[in-house]
Amino acid sequence: MVSVKNLPDKELFYGHKACQGCGAAIVARLAMKILGERTCVALPASCISSVTTIYPQMSFFVNNMTSSFPATGAVLSGMAAAVKAQGLKEVNVLGLAGDGGTIDIGIQALSGAIERGDDFLYICYDNEAYMNTGIQRSGLTPYGAWTTTTPTNNNDIGEKKFKKNLFEILIAHRIPYAATANVAYPNDLLKKLEKAKGIRGPKVLHILAPCPTGWGYKTEETIEIGRLAVQTGLWYLAEYENNEVTLNYRPKDFKPVKEYLAKQKRFRHLKDADFQVIEEHRDEEWKILERHLRKDEE
Repeated sequence: MVSVKNLPDKELFYGHKACQGCGAAIVARLAMKILGERTCVALPASCISSVTTIYPQMSFFVNNMTSSFPATGAVLSGMAAAVKAQGLKEVNVLGLAGDGGTIDIGIQALSGAIERGDDFLYICYDNEAYMNTGIQRSGLTPYGAWTTTTPTNNNDIGEKKFKKNLFEILIAHRIPYAATANVAYPNDLLKKLEKAKGIRGPKVLHILAPCPTGWGYKTEETIEIGRLAVQTGLWYLAEYENNEVTLNYRPKDFKPVKEYLAKQKRFRHLKDADFQVIEEHRDEEWKILERHLRKDEE
């Protein structure tokens, strides 16, 4: 079974210009370790395309292209059709997009590609804002976060909406395989990448990818920050397959969300009452997840 201890030595993603501590770069590197050389990659306009396709250098050492911002799902459909038409075997079609390019700009194309049943793996690396274009809020920006489009001057809370639930949206599509993951739990992520590689049809991984630049923490703290997201219950590790939801890790007790949020500059304006609102919403999200789990157990 694949783990961080037995990963292939060959690097298919290196030489990038990402910020130190970039969660998205970790996602790309681990994905290429699992998928291997027979992979075609589609990238929308995003952090990952900007730091990997700086002429004349390319950081993906497989066939790859940068598409328009909203088109990743459609491009993956075209790639999958081309692989099928040419009779190519054991070729992986991978889309790697950020949260804005997935949940906002790209959701229509992704939904259509899933409905068509095309054979691809779509990875949403979620750094919770449009980081590439200046830290603007997206549909996956958490409640209370500062961004350049959700400012906190005049005692404003920042982002006033809670994150869309991409996992629930994927479940509603009855997709063959969907999972949430986190760069701070690499063995869980690697297992899910390996499983997705062996499943035919559309697969989507939603991966939390902390961003030191946009979130405001020290670059060496990416893994600590990612773990706290799970330990406080603000991110869960789960899978959907064969119409069943599986929880991969359950904290015995949630840590206070303040331990996670207070380490990030984008939340430094929050007060104890705000943390309580966030914890209440967290509890409601877990109730929804628990209903899925109980239904499957029945």
